[in-house]
Amino acid sequence: QVQLVESGGGLVQPGGSLRLSCVASRTFSGIVSMGWYWQAPGKQREMVAIITSGGSTNYADSVKGRFTISRDNAKKTVYLQMNSLKSDDTAVYYCYARTSDWRRYWGNGTLVTVYS
Repeated sequence: QVQLVESGGGLVQPGGSLRLSCVASRTFSGIVSMGWYWQAPGKQREMVAIITSGGSTNYADSVKGRFTISRDNAKKTVYLQMNSLKSDDTAVYYCYARTSDWRRYWGNGTLVTVYS
């Protein structure tokens, strides 16, 4: 079982920056990939950014060039650096992990609100 705890959400102005953090309860040894999904009210939860155990990354088209996903293996933490934030980025952001047996785990979410 993997427990994920997010932090770093908040209220920011358009053009501002935030860094989200997700701490895993175990090492990354059995984790194939980790990342972030977002969900706005009435919308499907969608992938924002993923990083695999091999270091490959994948981003939603709408955040390419603005968001950067990274990891710190020693701290068992995945980060999402969000720059040039837009109103459309407003959502609950969920940390995500997929293990080698194809199980998926989710954090409880952290709210990011971009206001103007």
